[in-house]
Amino acid sequence: MSYSSPLPDIEIPDVTLTEYVVEGARRYGESVALVDGVTGETLTYQQFRAQVRDRAAGLAGLGAGTGDVVGLMSHNQPRWAVALHAVIATGAAVTPLNPVLTVDEAATQLTLARAKILVAAENVADKAREVAAAAGIGEVLLLGGSFDALPGGAPPRPETDPATTVAVLPFSSGTTGKPKGVRLTHRNLVANLAQTRVGWRLAPGDVQAAVLPFFHIYGHTIILNSGLACGAKVVTLPRFEPGAYLRALEEHRVTRAYFAPPMVLALANAPDVESHDLSALRFALCGAAPLDVDVTERAERRLGCRVRQGYGMTEASPGTHQVFDDDFATVPPGSVGRLSPNTEARLVTPGTDTDVAPGEPGELLIRGPQVMAGYLDDDAATAATITGGWLHTGDLARVDENGVFWIVDRLKELIKYKGYQVAPAELEAVLLTHPDVLDAAVVGVPHAEGGEAPKAFVVTRGPVTAGELMAFVAERVAPYKKVRMVEFTGEIPRSPSGKILRRLLKSA
Repeated sequence: MSYSSPLPDIEIPDVTLTEYVVEGARRYGESVALVDGVTGETLTYQQFRAQVRDRAAGLAGLGAGTGDVVGLMSHNQPRWAVALHAVIATGAAVTPLNPVLTVDEAATQLTLARAKILVAAENVADKAREVAAAAGIGEVLLLGGSFDALPGGAPPRPETDPATTVAVLPFSSGTTGKPKGVRLTHRNLVANLAQTRVGWRLAPGDVQAAVLPFFHIYGHTIILNSGLACGAKVVTLPRFEPGAYLRALEEHRVTRAYFAPPMVLALANAPDVESHDLSALRFALCGAAPLDVDVTERAERRLGCRVRQGYGMTEASPGTHQVFDDDFATVPPGSVGRLSPNTEARLVTPGTDTDVAPGEPGELLIRGPQVMAGYLDDDAATAATITGGWLHTGDLARVDENGVFWIVDRLKELIKYKGYQVAPAELEAVLLTHPDVLDAAVVGVPHAEGGEAPKAFVVTRGPVTAGELMAFVAERVAPYKKVRMVEFTGEIPRSPSGKILRRLLKSA
């Protein structure tokens, strides 16, 4: 059987992402759109719209247009939003990059995306130039510098079909394997913004705390663009630190907070939460990974605000499930709420197309206008992930008698460290380049700070210590991907076809 939202379907506007988000700024004029939570720099909606138009003209002058891709590598700051929409206004797509990626990792993403320009924060200027050189990109623009100095003029008028033109190209590991470009069209992203705002009634009086990174689809859609599309104030923070975060909530009278599980844990344990005036805070949403109920309840008591979870994935722009504003008091913690409008779900026996019996857990399949157009240059992966119009999430879920969804377990091999996706295959490939490693397998194990972290099982051919192997990997991957534990073993369990039997390692 299929499940649908309790809310009625809505009409999805046939516009580009920038038209949906930025053109609405006309209505909000001198209201503040973005605030840098560190420097205090502000942009009104009028200034935001004008800067997007001017920077789009400058980018078009450099040759950016329909079918092109521009890389964007920066921490959260108001200029990130300007760069995003300026690129999209030219008809090009943005591929967002985590600034902590290594030069090789970032260059690989840009090469796969066929990016022609890289826009970066000033504090990663040197790395950006190295990345661009490695990816064969000749133009590097710095936010606060050369990007801001682009000449203005008449904005471009590209011919863009919202249903087919890619607006954002994030990279995700999907349900397994190495990162792949996720082709999110304008319609995908506009649909998700329109869907979620029905249940989350953001308004110009709202203030959103934006510490979760904009280069992640959660920060991009659910926080940044949801806020801007509704006339809210978005307060940007470059990283999460409990004291600074709490001060920002108090100073800016934040009404809506967005978390990943490690943030909730930190706030549940932080020493001085009660010393801050958080009386403006009305809603708190947690996503990116499952959240422990006990931790949730402890954080709620300290924040004076209910914390509820949502669900989604990069391939769904990302939102599919949400706890609606009206349901915060009644939907239990630990669940991910109900389906968003225009979204259908099925629960099937893993590896089949057979629906499970009501109340039984099954793999969660999703269908809706927010589901991606497919993976970049990977028809096989697309066909394996979307069958008959249904997106396979790789997560086991159940539905209770009230239509509330619960995530039970994860079928996919991805490890979620602090909400970031870590592909075991990528770490295994790095380990196997070490001269003293004969075989390796990586699994996710419980971790106090990250929720889950990579642990390596290694078969050696020579003398090497766990510390040496962890350092070897750390030099070659982004910090969040580091192997945190190593266990030496005589053999890696595999199926007859050679597939690593990770479940046996997890239970060892």
